[in-house]
Amino acid sequence: MILKIFILIIFIGVTVGVGFYARRKNNGVTSFVLGGRTIGPWLTAFAYGTSYFSSVVFVGYAGQFGWKYGIASTWIGIGNAIIGSLLAWAILAKRTMVMTRKLDSATMPDFFGKRFDSKPLQIVASLIVFVFLIPYTASLYNGLSRLFEMAFHIDYAVCVIVMAALTCVYVVVGGYLATALNDFIQGSIMLLGICLVIGAVLKSQGGFISALDSLARIEDASVSSTPGVFASFFGPDPLNLLGVVILTSLGTWGLPQMVHKFYAIKDEKAIRYGIVISTLFALVVAGGCYFLGGFGRMFSAQIDIAKNGYDSIIPTILSTLPDALIGIVIILVLSASMSTLSSLVLTSSSSLTLDLIKPVFVKDMNEKKQLLVMRIFIVFFVVISAVLAIIQYKSNVMFIAQLMGVSWGALAGAFLAPFMYGLYMKRTTRAACWFSFCFGSLFMIANMLFRSSFPVLLQSPINAGACAMLVGIIAVPIISLFTPKMKKDKVEEIFSCYND
Repeated sequence: MILKIFILIIFIGVTVGVGFYARRKNNGVTSFVLGGRTIGPWLTAFAYGTSYFSSVVFVGYAGQFGWKYGIASTWIGIGNAIIGSLLAWAILAKRTMVMTRKLDSATMPDFFGKRFDSKPLQIVASLIVFVFLIPYTASLYNGLSRLFEMAFHIDYAVCVIVMAALTCVYVVVGGYLATALNDFIQGSIMLLGICLVIGAVLKSQGGFISALDSLARIEDASVSSTPGVFASFFGPDPLNLLGVVILTSLGTWGLPQMVHKFYAIKDEKAIRYGIVISTLFALVVAGGCYFLGGFGRMFSAQIDIAKNGYDSIIPTILSTLPDALIGIVIILVLSASMSTLSSLVLTSSSSLTLDLIKPVFVKDMNEKKQLLVMRIFIVFFVVISAVLAIIQYKSNVMFIAQLMGVSWGALAGAFLAPFMYGLYMKRTTRAACWFSFCFGSLFMIANMLFRSSFPVLLQSPINAGACAMLVGIIAVPIISLFTPKMKKDKVEEIFSCYND
């Protein structure tokens, strides 16, 4: 216990110290929100990866989908690396960096407002960001706090409050630069930690071949009658597995906290290096998490899914590790959670301030007041998400993966298509953008409220989110063909940035 506490204290000290170091670099809104648009490839790639993979993935998704699909859940991690990282960087990074600088845009809602010359689009986008990032943020606390309970026997509410306060301090003080620097440190811990954990778990089961053989002998007639299905290439349910791959991989293309990283990157050279770094990071962290989760059924004698839910699977696996390794795991998951939480609260607070408060309510707000309001909203957002996390845990409303599915589905369903086509296709119209906003958000709200009325395949928020994204990708270019175009000179001026 002393060792675990010592490791935790060092981590907290470094995290807060980075926040105060970064404070000296903040001299305005652009510095606070985007790090002055001077962030290099390593910091950007690690910031992207650590924002991508949180305790939601490590505890919630790895546990739930590893249990459902067995070793085939590793495909989710591979999809995250190829589609969610490699292709996302290759297709979006350069054009995002160039066009957002041309538009002087600091947030995704601001991009929509300026790209489509529409203040209402900007305002509605900021509201969507604020509303749907809350359930995702609440889910982060859940995964982390379960591990803290296992390792330190600390009450869930105390864990939530400590994590919220710590994140609040370094984001409020240091802004995006503090987040990026801490993400690099935290990402390094995640890379080391996941490799050590996988090695230790497989060793405890007699090695990889022995563990795979044991997994192949596990049968569950309620899932599949095929022998060895949990050790098979595609698992017991390839179609639903594909839905998870689509949501968790393609979804990042439309998440404001992810795309935001491309706003801040330094230059095109940094993008080229960032693609490689980010992809390798995702392959190790995401692939490792889902690979580990795939062996969850080997611990079924110690896990009561009916009573404790899927979120108890990974903590149960980890509880068998030596104390020193548990300490590293705690820091691993704390790193994953805090890096994502910091990205979410910074994205939400900056969007609400710059895209709603300033243009609608206080149009003459100077930079000093903007920074103050953003910091207030950071605190507000952390507090409200922490309260919701505690309520969700006490009432057991939803599992982690369901919370994340609703959030990702709504945000990516609303934003992915108009953002991507807005970067590439001059013909993209406001009407198409409005359709995507409305369909993505309302479809996921309907799925949450009236789930039993949906077709069986779409009753899962994971599949519903994947559907919302695919509908937007198909519908936006079609709607753009039959709705009023923007003024040609305005569009040509915006796209002239690609000629340089």
